[in-house]
Amino acid sequence: MTDETPDAFQPRSLAAQAMGRIDPVTKAVVAPLHVSTTFLRDPDNGYASGYSYARPDNATVREAESVIAMLEAAGAGALLFGSGMAAATAVFSALEPGDHVVAPHVMYWALRRWLQTEMPRRGVALDFVAMDDLPALRAAMRPGVTRLVWIETPGNPLWTITDIAAAAEIAHAAGARLAVDSTAASPVHTRPLTLGADIVMHSATKILNGHSDVVAGVLAGAVQDGFWERIVSLRAGGGAILGPFEAYLLMRSLRTLHLRAAAQSAAAADLARRFQAHPHVGSVLYPGLPDCPGHAVAARQMTGGFGFMLSIRVAAGEAAAIATAARVRLWKRATSLGGVESLIEHRASVEGANSPCPPDLLRLSVGIEDVDDLFRDLDRALRDATA
Repeated sequence: MTDETPDAFQPRSLAAQAMGRIDPVTKAVVAPLHVSTTFLRDPDNGYASGYSYARPDNATVREAESVIAMLEAAGAGALLFGSGMAAATAVFSALEPGDHVVAPHVMYWALRRWLQTEMPRRGVALDFVAMDDLPALRAAMRPGVTRLVWIETPGNPLWTITDIAAAAEIAHAAGARLAVDSTAASPVHTRPLTLGADIVMHSATKILNGHSDVVAGVLAGAVQDGFWERIVSLRAGGGAILGPFEAYLLMRSLRTLHLRAAAQSAAAADLARRFQAHPHVGSVLYPGLPDCPGHAVAARQMTGGFGFMLSIRVAAGEAAAIATAARVRLWKRATSLGGVESLIEHRASVEGANSPCPPDLLRLSVGIEDVDDLFRDLDRALRDATA
């Protein structure tokens, strides 16, 4: 970056300059896109460049991984995958038959469904618990058998908060690793590895990229142990690495992550406060509200805000919630979260049977639009739907 060491600069400064690397050939301040799938061997048949083939490795992917590893304080580095699901399932795929997993009752629905389907087939036992209930988590542990505790905080779509440090202590006491899905927080607001977690996962499709044009996932590890090396091997052998063009776009987005995350978090907090007093909203689920059950823990482990996601429960019930989503104009009815455009979704319709999501709930992903416009649009939709 300069003659100074990177440790002298704040993470947002390093991210803004993509670690400050300059292309040695052109002196460009933006790293080039590397798309080659194969690389020249040395005369002795070695690869002094460090690259042999594109399936296990890519220079553009490495650039983006280095920024995420820096943001997460990841001692083992970071690994980019072709999707958030590919990243998450790689962790579970590294387990052995006979292992036991504890996962949250409230979590990303597609991963919950995959776990319910795949873990029994692989001979891995699985229990779901309410992760904000630490005694329940402790009771679910099987010392010497439980190998992985997976938490998601804030937990989608109820935005429950799990105490990462306490969960890590419980997991480690039983001989298990703690992995954290921190998609809804981003490393701007929470750094799980610094709180005792062993692995942190993000659907990089969401706020890390933030422009709804890349599907990606990432894992960051605290230590480079045998379990981490198993995940590295699974990604290489399974061809699950992110493509270079997607990594290039992700790198572009990481440069503005701190600005976007701050703006979106501030807007979400503003909307949460306003809708708490709305006559057609029964309750607001957002960890930044003082009366949120997980607020005290969130205030301790989140920095610079409480994230960009909230949910509202429409007082008139499911039909009114669906009708509200149908009447918005500025908010977009779409799946996903963390983009610069604000999204609204009736989650129970998406998740289907056995979803823990209340039928009157609307999930809101807050973007960077004018917050007054966002409030007026949803306020009008709520009033029209319940007229």
